[in-house]
Amino acid sequence: MFGFKKIFLFGLVILSVVSAACVQGPPANSTSGGPGAGDGKKIKIGFAMATVKEERWQRDQKAFDEYCKKVGVECFITVADNRAEKQLSDVEQLLTKGIDVLVIAPHEATQAAQMVDMAKSKGVPVISYDRLINSDKLDLYVSHQVPVIGRKIAEYALQKVPKGNYVMVYGGSTDNNAVIMKKEQLAVLQPSIDKGDIKLVADQFITDWKPEEALKFAENALTQNSDKIDAFVVSNDGMASGVISALDKKGLAGKILVTGQDAEKAGLQRIAEGKQTMTIYKPIIPLAQAAVDAAIKLAKKEALADAKPFMNDNIKKEVPAILLDVQVVDINNLMDTVIKDGYASYDEVYANVPEDKRPARK
Repeated sequence: MFGFKKIFLFGLVILSVVSAACVQGPPANSTSGGPGAGDGKKIKIGFAMATVKEERWQRDQKAFDEYCKKVGVECFITVADNRAEKQLSDVEQLLTKGIDVLVIAPHEATQAAQMVDMAKSKGVPVISYDRLINSDKLDLYVSHQVPVIGRKIAEYALQKVPKGNYVMVYGGSTDNNAVIMKKEQLAVLQPSIDKGDIKLVADQFITDWKPEEALKFAENALTQNSDKIDAFVVSNDGMASGVISALDKKGLAGKILVTGQDAEKAGLQRIAEGKQTMTIYKPIIPLAQAAVDAAIKLAKKEALADAKPFMNDNIKKEVPAILLDVQVVDINNLMDTVIKDGYASYDEVYANVPEDKRPARK
């Protein structure tokens, strides 16, 4: 009888263990079900932005926030006002909110590696957004094709102005995008420089891509070269506005090639007026959506099937990357690109052009 009781009690113990296992909830980091983390809560994404001063970054902020709401995830967006120490503090605060994924548009590429380390120490995946962080611990780098942007700008300038004096206006030296673009631009121009067809009369990195700094640099370059400059190869529209202000003062706007990037509304207007020669159109909504979609997958521990290796030359390491296409925009295709896509309206683009000088609406 004692043996029977012993077996009976042992059976009850086993049954209770099995029953407990059957009713136990999913682990805290379970990835099953919907856009949540598996515990009935929404996925939380932190987005640490360096700035929203430029129109381009305002578009990123809006697109990111709207898409998070559309797909049912919670996002926290901070803006560091181009201050590295504030961005570090922002990331610290985001991590205290229990975010599942951290997205960083870094102010300083090298300093931001510390933020990556902080997040990874807490088991939080990190996406480098638009600007590449100097860390091999990134889970993803999502951006437009920055090397391609650099080449396209230089190739356009070379096609339009195959000979003459060039001034190179690079972005902030702490931004990997500016460094990458400089490298690619010079690679395109170097054969013509070596042949003597192009003379590089001035070049400079512009702190934080500031238009006012680009204005001062352009004024000095014009003065030092007696206004004999044939092309300003400028790495974004904001700085192009500064360069064109310098040219305007001398009555040279529209007479000297000026490149750009970002397809900002003011830049598109300058192209329509004939003051800026070109820009690079980088659709922002697909970029923001790609970042959010990837963040959701990382939170659910799903593979990023679209990611490809990208070499960060600064650290000599590859990181997974999703890079989106870009397009050259000039006065000849405004209608068929940014206006057709709804990125900017016809009335916005041609606001400063007399109606009898505008192309017909399509």
